[in-house]
Amino acid sequence: MRRPSPSPVVVGVTGTPAGLAAVRLAAREALSRGRQLRIVHAFTWSDLDDDRARRAASRVVDEAMTTAQRSTPGVRVTGQLVDGLPDRVLLRLGRTAELLVVGDDDLATTPWLPEMSVLVQAVSRAWCPVMVARGPRPPAGPVLVAVDGSAHSLVALQHAAREGVRHQVAVHVAHVCPDPGEGERLVAKAVGSVPELDDHEVHLLSGAPGPTLVRQSAHARMLVLGHRGSDGAGLIGSVAREVLHHAACPTVFPHGRRVPPPRKPLKGNALAR
Repeated sequence: MRRPSPSPVVVGVTGTPAGLAAVRLAAREALSRGRQLRIVHAFTWSDLDDDRARRAASRVVDEAMTTAQRSTPGVRVTGQLVDGLPDRVLLRLGRTAELLVVGDDDLATTPWLPEMSVLVQAVSRAWCPVMVARGPRPPAGPVLVAVDGSAHSLVALQHAAREGVRHQVAVHVAHVCPDPGEGERLVAKAVGSVPELDDHEVHLLSGAPGPTLVRQSAHARMLVLGHRGSDGAGLIGSVAREVLHHAACPTVFPHGRRVPPPRKPLKGNALAR
């Protein structure tokens, strides 16, 4: 009986510098995980037989595949043009992905994030962890994870523990609170529930949570947090929005373990290298 292929790392591309930054990050993640990188460009046009538009879309995928192979030699890459709305395409592919990587294109066009943007939809609704690329800076430093006692932050802590082991770096557990005593108890309870969390430091911080985490992100290889905090309001919380706009490192939004329904094949053209 044929074994199912390991889940790939999926990255959505747009032909922008932000999209290529996401490709470089996704390529590193794919190689470090021993997974294939699947590059996807989704599009919708009124005339799907427009050869000129399709050639332009193919160039977007070709450039992304070349970027991945040059930045991360040895990574296995496939590329695909998919007919459909970008958010729907990425959410469907995320059902069977190891990781979904997206660029921060949406942040360049608006000071606020509409809930129907590709970024918000991916972060809040994907079945797999979502990593948002940020700039060209190579990864360095510890894994930073934000905890606030919510179920989402516990999932983030579990994910951060695995990332720390995979990258062989320390995990910095950050909690922003006005009461250090209460913060110590909250963090101790969270850390105690994640036995795989080995090499870690606890940082009790004061100030507004969003800006405080943004400052801490300047020294981290990635920031892991839940897409909603303890208040559970909106598709993504105010802290997640602040971090998405201003974090200095890639941001990871993990999700709890879920079993996706069977998926239908996507329409499109596939390329492989």
